[in-house]
Amino acid sequence: MTNPSVHYRACNLCEAICGLEIKYVGNQIISIAGDKNDSFSRGHICPKAVALKDIYEDPNRLRQPVKRTESGWEAISWEEAFDEVATKLKDIQHKYGNNAVAMYAGNPSVHNSGTFLSGTSLMRALKTKNIFSATSTDQLPHHFAAWQMFGHPFLLPIPDIDNTDFWLIMGGNPVASNGSLMTVPDVANRLKAIQQRGGKVVVIDPRFTETAAKADEHHFIRPGTDVFLLLAMLHVIFVEGLEKCPNNITGLEELKEIVAEFSPEKVENQTGIAANMVRKIVRAFTKAKSAVAYGRIGLSTQAFGGACQWLLNVFNVVTGNIDKVGGAMFTQPAMDILATAKGLYEKYNRYQSRVRGLPEFMGELPVSVLAEEILTEGEEQIKALITSCGNPILSTPNGRQLDTAFEQLDFMVSVDIYINETTQHADIILPPATGLEVSHYDLTFNALAVRNVTRFSEPLFPKAKEAKYDWEIFQELTVRLTGEYEADFQPQDPHAKIDMGLRFGAYKLSLEELKKYPHGIDLGPLNVCLNDRLQTFDKKIHLTPELILKDVERIKRTLHNGQLSVDFDLLLINRRHVRDNNSWMHNSERLVKGRNRCTLLMHPNDGLQRNIEGGNMVKIVSRVGSVKVEVELTDKIMRGVVSLPHGYGHNRIGVQLPTAQAHAGVSVNDLTDDLLLDELTGNAVFGGVPVRVEVLEVVGNPV
Repeated sequence: MTNPSVHYRACNLCEAICGLEIKYVGNQIISIAGDKNDSFSRGHICPKAVALKDIYEDPNRLRQPVKRTESGWEAISWEEAFDEVATKLKDIQHKYGNNAVAMYAGNPSVHNSGTFLSGTSLMRALKTKNIFSATSTDQLPHHFAAWQMFGHPFLLPIPDIDNTDFWLIMGGNPVASNGSLMTVPDVANRLKAIQQRGGKVVVIDPRFTETAAKADEHHFIRPGTDVFLLLAMLHVIFVEGLEKCPNNITGLEELKEIVAEFSPEKVENQTGIAANMVRKIVRAFTKAKSAVAYGRIGLSTQAFGGACQWLLNVFNVVTGNIDKVGGAMFTQPAMDILATAKGLYEKYNRYQSRVRGLPEFMGELPVSVLAEEILTEGEEQIKALITSCGNPILSTPNGRQLDTAFEQLDFMVSVDIYINETTQHADIILPPATGLEVSHYDLTFNALAVRNVTRFSEPLFPKAKEAKYDWEIFQELTVRLTGEYEADFQPQDPHAKIDMGLRFGAYKLSLEELKKYPHGIDLGPLNVCLNDRLQTFDKKIHLTPELILKDVERIKRTLHNGQLSVDFDLLLINRRHVRDNNSWMHNSERLVKGRNRCTLLMHPNDGLQRNIEGGNMVKIVSRVGSVKVEVELTDKIMRGVVSLPHGYGHNRIGVQLPTAQAHAGVSVNDLTDDLLLDELTGNAVFGGVPVRVEVLEVVGNPV
């Protein structure tokens, strides 16, 4: 056998950007393992990285454009595809106006520099206000709080977990997710290192998660009540005189007035966490040499997601743990998105959604309104849609409503490698080269890493001659839509932009220089730098921003009116598994094999109350829909709470992913409610959706 060649690159499947060592012969991958010479990931990988081989070899992956016809999908040329897409979009905008065309960008968009750098040009060329993305189902509250407090939505605090002595995790499960808005490979060992140096890890979550299992403490909390807990924690800080506030802050006295009425005793019935335990956690946090509070998607995807992320930042600030080693720090990336920031950030409420009047933020509208903007007739109704590497049918609240909406579009085009739950509605699908066929520089997640790191990855395999890179697709569509198209047009490689960004960055690197380091470059630990990076008009941290303060009255009202209805007496949350990557990697047999992971987790006492036993098939009902699923009884879920995994539901007609369909599961977003939003930010609510569970089959006695 020929000795295999070795290729080193970063994995671009999730935020951890682990280093990979890939052995191959010709175009055959022999093995994928962790790169032990990568100083950041230190040889760590998760099961998803190995599945890069499966994506590359997947016979169901599209490799040329296809068009939906009455007799099924038909392969067409790139020229024909581009001609039809450009003609249809122009015709619709000419007839109905620019806003009649919408665009949606999915999560993988930020894992691909080509998409990231070229997709925005297409959005501008469309001249539409109807731009949507996965941001408003995920992280929008983080950006909103950062903008209000620090002056820019991408000035995000990052937990300095390699140096902290106390890590408080709320609504996050980094052992399963590999970190999120916190680029950190090998979380489990980094967590263990905290404990080995005498530190402590505390997890607050409605579920006893994979991270909770490795922590020192875990406390159940009722979904949707984290805002009350955070207010109570701040109450303890000020009542007991535990604050260690930096000098560069505004709004401290106003903050004290707000939290004064939220004592731990007042909120314990809502949160489920005893008042004495709240005080114990706060005291331990403030006594630690360094400490950091981290709240992730569980905090963001609830009715007070924006307020939660605001209060979490405030907690780190007033305990003296902002911009401090071992606390919440700020990165200095090699290619710095903030380097081009000019003046005060003002991309908020410049326009509103047509039907519900929800404000724009960061150039986008909340994706929860997408269906109603298609279905509601009238001026500026959405008639055409472009989706880019996203699957909103499975990732957006009330997915069945989106199914209906997409069928009513005059035209739809998808840039995607699969015929999935969303793209099956498209008229034309444009598949880009992907994964191991593309180079990779992580513009986003290098800027969110727990160390300042950088790396450029060359492609392992050349793309097929007839294939197109994503940036080639976006640039081709852009020039055709703007009327600047010439027959000999050649798309411009985005590598020049990366090189320029590196040269003007803090470390004065270049792309050619970076290519000499296949294992990446460690630029050092996070440093104290906030004073230089603050983007507020007065260069101070704003503890009580005006927009957020308007939400306090809603918080007060909810404290007294938080009871569930008789019809919907349980609260639904979602979850993820380490082998899952949202919805799009379930066509890999190695990731889906084994026991059924799409089950409803329910506490045994809740099961007993409803005559439900483990293994029963049950019907879950919400305001918007219902699903049937197997129940799994476990004390790892809080009483009154049930949990379904995110990203399943591959049993829809038209999907061409046979392995995924064999492990179809059900979509949690056939239950989540498009009308439930964080009113402050417009982010979708996935945590704490009211449902009821009905038994369909009792063990040994089918109904």
